[in-house]
Amino acid sequence: MATGDPVTVGVLSLHTSKETKAILNAVEDLGHDTEWLRAENTSIHVSQGSVILEPDVDVIANRMLLSNTEQPCEELGLANTFAQLVPMLNEPGSVMTAIHKLSTAAVLAANDVRVPDVYLGLNSDQLNAVRERFGEEAVYKTAIGTHGGGTWKVGPDDPVNAKVGNRYAFLQELIDREDTRNRDVRVYVVGGEIVGAMTRYAPDNDWRTNVALGGTVEDATDSLPEEAAEMAVRSAEAIGLDYAGVDLVEGDEGWFVLEVNPTAGFKGLHEATRVSPAPYIARLAIERAGGEVDEERVEELSTVLDDSMPTAQPPEATRPDEEPSVIGYTEEVVLSGTSGSTSVTAKSDTGATRTSIDTRLAAEIGAGPIKSITKVKSGSSKTTRSRPVVDVVVGVGGNRHTVTASVEDRSHMDYPVILGRDILGNYRVDVGRRADRDAPDSPEEEE
Repeated sequence: MATGDPVTVGVLSLHTSKETKAILNAVEDLGHDTEWLRAENTSIHVSQGSVILEPDVDVIANRMLLSNTEQPCEELGLANTFAQLVPMLNEPGSVMTAIHKLSTAAVLAANDVRVPDVYLGLNSDQLNAVRERFGEEAVYKTAIGTHGGGTWKVGPDDPVNAKVGNRYAFLQELIDREDTRNRDVRVYVVGGEIVGAMTRYAPDNDWRTNVALGGTVEDATDSLPEEAAEMAVRSAEAIGLDYAGVDLVEGDEGWFVLEVNPTAGFKGLHEATRVSPAPYIARLAIERAGGEVDEERVEELSTVLDDSMPTAQPPEATRPDEEPSVIGYTEEVVLSGTSGSTSVTAKSDTGATRTSIDTRLAAEIGAGPIKSITKVKSGSSKTTRSRPVVDVVVGVGGNRHTVTASVEDRSHMDYPVILGRDILGNYRVDVGRRADRDAPDSPEEEE
């Protein structure tokens, strides 16, 4: 319930997520008005010296998802325009620092926050020349990435590339402790205060702890060491974020900050702690606009993650350009790994669950390392085969997809890559369209 005149909080989010919906619902439950700034309803009009933003809002909570966007600066420019007109939580400049992991590390180190050693070279020779500094195992990751995509462990003899696809990549010191399961801690900070913390454990077949990759979580709010708590709050402040998920890991020398996430998800935190950050973000936005809230109501709302469809959901606009992109029966794709990229012709197979690549091709680009072994059933013989699976970045028609692909010997087949539903789900397949003009009419492949 509002304790004064209502203000209007806008949430800037061109995608649909439970976090966006939860913030909008929390604002309404606190007695204030909402607008969801989306493609369907948002515009800016500059005319005769005046600037009009529609819909009209008093403050904006920035939930623009940039880390898995092909051209993040396009959407960052939109957010920056909006920020010139009304107050914004998680301002664009701070978000730009946060989503670029090298920028994050540089700012934190300059503010006396301990981070792992990192090295980015703008050419591959520089990067490989310093590989031995990072010991037997190092982390190799793209400067912009999300959900653990674009992150690999590399050994001393694994070549690395200055870029993976179109994104710069760097080496990072691996922080771990012997005889302990891979884990880290995410601390959610809102307005300079910790609203919850969770320990994240890596799944059995991986070393990354991301919930999106199958990691498990447990509540760490009350057991969080003072050093880690203080580092998390200082990290969000140093980057300039009003709300953030700060990821930390404990090493032999103490705690290190790995990343500061401006659009960290709520699901894992709520699962572990039964606390939703949404009402705290809503309160901060309302107060930033000069509104007031009932503190007890904020506490009540935080026990529930209300991600039902908010009343601020604008009517969907039907536009031809929102139709799924078309992909052919065969398509030219770009595969990228830790040691390089290459262009090949791939076949679309809507019957395949996951993408599959040839063994020698995987070695050539540095796909991997092997994460686990998967069982694959042959459609005709009904037999089951075991195949290793690795991370690989696949470029299709200007889009990048980080997928976990199976690896097999495809030297006797017509195509070195099969695109599975993990990629094809984003497209409409036109079986009459082919990238290879001289391809056989009826490939003998068995998938």
